[in-house]
Formats: sequence, structure tokens, C-alpha cells
Amino acid sequence: MQAQIRPVISSSFTPAWWLKHAHLQTIFAKYLSPKLKQKTVAEIFPLADGDEIQLNWMQPSRIASDAPLVVLLHGLAGDINSHYIQAMLAQCRHLRWPAVLMHFRGCNGQPNKLPRAYHSGDTADFSAVITEISQRFPEQKLVAIGYSLGANVLLKYCGEQTTANPLATAVAVCPPLDLSACASRINQGSSRIYQRYLLGRLKRSTALKLKQFPEFPIPLTLKKLSTLRNIEQFDDSFTAPIHGFSSAQDYYQKASGKAFLQHISIPTLIIHAKDDPFLSDAVIPTAEELNHYIHYELSQGGGHVGFVCGNIFKPKFWLTQRIPTFIREQLSNDNSVPAT
Repeated sequence: MQAQIRPVISSSFTPAWWLKHAHLQTIFAKYLSPKLKQKTVAEIFPLADGDEIQLNWMQPSRIASDAPLVVLLHGLAGDINSHYIQAMLAQCRHLRWPAVLMHFRGCNGQPNKLPRAYHSGDTADFSAVITEISQRFPEQKLVAIGYSLGANVLLKYCGEQTTANPLATAVAVCPPLDLSACASRINQGSSRIYQRYLLGRLKRSTALKLKQFPEFPIPLTLKKLSTLRNIEQFDDSFTAPIHGFSSAQDYYQKASGKAFLQHISIPTLIIHAKDDPFLSDAVIPTAEELNHYIHYELSQGGGHVGFVCGNIFKPKFWLTQRIPTFIREQLSNDNSVPAT
């Protein structure tokens, strides 16, 4: 088995000299990354429990003969306008690859129909979408790219596939592989600025749910919601109980992607930055926690879904280059073990 383990390797990414700090990478990537110059087509996708989510399709005017169909998953409180989604959609359009973004429940600007929401281990909706897409396009090679929370969902999904995975390859960017460690990290030091932003978004959407459903299925009130001061408290009071977990720690243990890595059986790229303000060293997997299907890249810089390089007059979003390169390598590789 030891011969089949891939080592953790250093990434080729080098931060822009004028944007080396993790917080600068994390914050300014939003303003420096490319945007899609094309309208997407929205599709309301019904779910088995009566709820629905929104898919946003991007169809290039011409499709490359060898193009895969790219399925994108956004991060916590993300949507079609998230900078990393816009950047990858723009790159897919340039490459003439069709792509679709799956919004998690309630993330498309409209409240979903049920009291429940979404979480880092919520693979059922993604599984339903992938099954449907693979049936609609049986001849198309499917690849998936997940970011942050969406990356954790993608890795967990891939690890859960005990039969043939409909995906040909997967890419996970900055996945919070140890949710407990991430909840602790984002509650420390300057990382709390991100917690404040995310928690505010989560509390606002949950407040709307409490008003939408007067007979709420868990003991959470607007007053109690207003007292929550960090992500773990929010997960303990809402995310865990509304989705059937006994506590935040129970949710973290069962949903963290790290436990599923050994079971992944398609070529998979995982990208982390060591200075990611959302993550701690506990999130970085050891070589023994990986398997020969996983290509794990760790950079010293890049922040959280930042990865800006290039000069100050012409910045580049490195992810839009690295990810398609990996996908092309795997799709041109006939065997199931990732190309180096």
C-alpha cells in the first residue's frame, strides 16, 4: 500500500510580490479576478423532498470537440456572483467548455421551500444533480470543481461512491477537511473578520426562515439567534439540529471530508494554501491519509481561494490556469490513476 500513496507536494503557485499577505490574497481576489461576460441560463431543479435548488448554465457559442461538462460548487454563503465562480465560468467560456453552477439550498437569492438549509456534508442534493446531468448527457465527460464548503461536499461525495462515480475527475479548492479545526481557527485573531461576515450572512438568512416558518421544527428563536457570536455556536443552534445532528461537534465529525479521502476512486486534485486564514495545520492531510488517486498540492501562500499572481498591472488568477491543466491531463490519460 505504501507504494500507492502520493506524497504531499509543493504547489507551483507563487503569490504576486505586491499581494503576498494571506488577507490581501483572500480579500483582493474578489476585485482582481476575471468576470463572465455572458448571461447564464437559470434552471429550477426539483428535489425529492419537495424543495428546489437553482442551476445556472453557461453554454459557449461553440463547444470544443474534447470539452468536458464542468459542474461547479460554491462555498459558504456563495452564489453565481462569487469571484471564484465568475473566474472559472469565464475561463470555461474561453476554453469552450460548457459549465453549470449548482446553488446550495437558498443561495440563489430566493428562500428555499423548507426550514432546512445546507451544510458542509450535504451530498444528497449534489448526487441528485450529478445523476440527472449524467442521464441528460450520457456521452459527455463530467468533471466537478468545488470551492471551500463546496470542495468538502465534493470530496465527501467522491468518497461515498462505492460503485462507479459518474465524474471523470474532481478538483477541490481550499476544502475545510476538518470542520472542527476550521470553526476554531476562524474564531481566532484576525480570522474573525471573515467569521463576522459569514455569521452575519447566515444569521440574516436564518432570521428569514424563522419568520417564514412560525412553527419552526427546532427550538431556535430570533432572540436566541441574535446572541450567537461564532460559527460553532450557530452550527450548534441551527445547522446541526435542523439537519439531524446531535451537536456541532457531531456534525463536524460526520461531515468533515478528511475521513472520506481514502475512499476516493477518481483522479482528484486538492489545493490548499498554508496561510489560508480559514484553515489550520490540522486540515492538511498527511500522505497516509491520501491515496494514489489524489494529487494534493500545498502552497505557502494564496490565502483562502485567493491565488493571485502576476504583476500589479496585469494580475492573474492562478486557479483558472492550474485547474484546467489538471483536468486536461486526466481526461487525456486513459487509466484511472492521476497523471503527475
